[in-house]
Amino acid sequence: MDFIIYDLEFNQDFSPAKAHRERDKGCGSKSGSSSVSGSGNGRGNEIRPCFEIIQIGAVKLDERLNRTAELNRYVKPSIYPEVSPFITELTGITTEHLSTEAYFPDIYQEFIGFSSSETPVLCVWGMADLKEFYRNIEFHGLDKKQMPRNYMNLQLYVSQHFGLPKGRSLKLSTAAELLKIPLIHPFHNAFYDAYYTAEILRKIYDSSIQPAIYDPDDKPTHQRAPKKIIDFAKLIDQFEKMYDRSLTEQERQMILLAYKMGKTRQFMK
Repeated sequence: MDFIIYDLEFNQDFSPAKAHRERDKGCGSKSGSSSVSGSGNGRGNEIRPCFEIIQIGAVKLDERLNRTAELNRYVKPSIYPEVSPFITELTGITTEHLSTEAYFPDIYQEFIGFSSSETPVLCVWGMADLKEFYRNIEFHGLDKKQMPRNYMNLQLYVSQHFGLPKGRSLKLSTAAELLKIPLIHPFHNAFYDAYYTAEILRKIYDSSIQPAIYDPDDKPTHQRAPKKIIDFAKLIDQFEKMYDRSLTEQERQMILLAYKMGKTRQFMK
């Protein structure tokens, strides 16, 4: 078994118009651009992912947790060609830095070759990098079946290691510090973050930590509770019983209006 510990850095369109559009329609929006050069089969999904991968860093450990290989590749963006100033400030990655790099389809194939082994296990810090990786794969029309299916969410196991309550998690930098891993590299760099995650795995790993299977096509269904509406006839009937008389049409409308105004909660103190 080989452990493929990887991390990603992303670019995103932070323009006000884009943000407004995403609030109204959800994460992605239609893309009218044509397929980029590379080894992909063309755009398989016109919905643009919110986060475009611009760096993939990975470390491979064997079953004895010895480091056997490393991968550090930057990716030329094709969805959001300009690197956001916020991303540059966070990661140090600039548009000029990526201008000579390969596009995602080529880097994806390189990652698949890097992770190839008899029983590879993807190791991530939180599920976001796994989910966003698949979104980028699908957008470019690439074969997602090439991705290893076994994975470990090391953030979850670190939370258990420190006895944190369910739902609580640690940042990568905090976990590395608590586990007394020397902080010799900056964070928010995919390769260095993969390095720290690999060191964390070496600190906490035991036989109780077992990989799970990730199915990118398993979309959880959230059943919306049926909308409840007031039985206005019964409400009026109750008022008439309370006052022992029939209500006028004006009184009925006033009760209905008061109910609707109360639902807005604008008169709560």
